Amino acid sequence: MLGIKRLGLLAALVLVGVAPAAAAQAAAQPSTQDTQYLQAVHQVNLFEITAGDLAQQKGQDQGVKDLGAMLKTDHTQLDQTVQQTASQLGVELPNEPSADQQAVIDKLNNASGAEFDRLWVTSELAGHVQAIQATQTEISQGSEPSVVQLAQTALPTLQAHYDELVQLANKLGIPVPQTSASGTPSPGGTGTESPAPGGTGTESPAPGTGTESPAPGGGTTETPAPSVS
Repeated sequence: MLGIKRLGLLAALVLVGVAPAAAAQAAAQPSTQDTQYLQAVHQVNLFEITAGDLAQQKGQDQGVKDLGAMLKTDHTQLDQTVQQTASQLGVELPNEPSADQQAVIDKLNNASGAEFDRLWVTSELAGHVQAIQATQTEISQGSEPSVVQLAQTALPTLQAHYDELVQLANKLGIPVPQTSASGTPSPGGTGTESPAPGGTGTESPAPGTGTESPAPGGGTTETPAPSVS
């Protein structure tokens, strides 16, 4: 009888230990903002790795080839952190770029020579504007510390890429897309609205312009949270 009581007490203690653990696990689930950012930035990395390869293979200007190699290296390294963070948080990542990103890749595959260089630089500029905006949104609105830290680490790299792309565009005489009331210029440089990484369109100003842009770590922005197509 005493043995049965001891077993019952042990079972109760086990349950008491399990309940807080289960509650802690439930509380650790990342927010929709954090989840969507991880998924979107992973798709950005998949796109950049592929586009970097294409730049090295098809670029006519050596600057395009060199910058493509740098973007591939940096986004490969960034994606390692993204995958580790997502794994720790139980976030499932997409296994391919978004439909819009794949459409740009298809255009790049069909272009050559100076046309390829122009399309690559223009699409990279637009893509980095969108990635920076999504990253700024995560910094200001994210709630999971590990994801916010990832965004804070990624932002200077993305900004450096954008600055390099602007310099290359100026060197090649390629117009730098500017944002407008209608939204971020599309990869074709048409000025039409283009989706943010993984999803909806944005209307935030491009990095480096004189218009107001949300500061890292600042207040709530109006930039839509990244979503996955």
